[in-house]
Amino acid sequence: MTKERQVLVIFPHPDDESFGTAGTIIKYVSEGVPVTYLCMTLGEMGRNLGNPPFASRESLPGFRQKELEDAGRALGCEIRQMGLRDKTIEFLDEEAISDKVLQVINEVNPSLIISFYPPYAVHPDHDACGRTVIKAVSKMPEDSRPKLHLVAFSNNCEKELGAPGIVLDITPYAEQKLVAIRAHRSQTEAMTAGWDDTFKNPDAKVTKRFLTERFWEYKFK
Repeated sequence: MTKERQVLVIFPHPDDESFGTAGTIIKYVSEGVPVTYLCMTLGEMGRNLGNPPFASRESLPGFRQKELEDAGRALGCEIRQMGLRDKTIEFLDEEAISDKVLQVINEVNPSLIISFYPPYAVHPDHDACGRTVIKAVSKMPEDSRPKLHLVAFSNNCEKELGAPGIVLDITPYAEQKLVAIRAHRSQTEAMTAGWDDTFKNPDAKVTKRFLTERFWEYKFK
């Protein structure tokens, strides 16, 4: 398999990169492949404010900024931000946002982009992000387009898309992945409280889901 030149991960929220792709990111970084995470928003509308709450609606963006930086250090990747507002991406000018994404693509020059597969990523921001990324790449000459590996997890994704073409066992990077997820403390502290014991059971559903990262390769028509 040809070694990637550079990987660019594009998601809308802090913690999207850690839940779905942390093991993949760590794997590439461990192989000497630079990874950049372009985060579209600061997730300021996140449902959680800590457990017990330590943030307010006003202070949450600041906490999530630091959490994103902490996760970036755990993953070993560069963090870039677009500064868009959480839960608004679907309402923005897709053409204009795709031009901004394309500018980052041209600067980073990735051989692989990882993002969400619309409309199979459940959250409106997720799907809007994926559409924007696909539009940005579609503006590039065909012979210079990076590969697109997209994340899907809606209930109907395998029925409509078929089985994922890329399935990675990220067991060697599980501990680092958990560190990255827990870096997003305001959103994940309660959720991950018992995970250390859970992961001792290899047959637990959460263990299997956590240790496998799945992607579909997007093909332009």
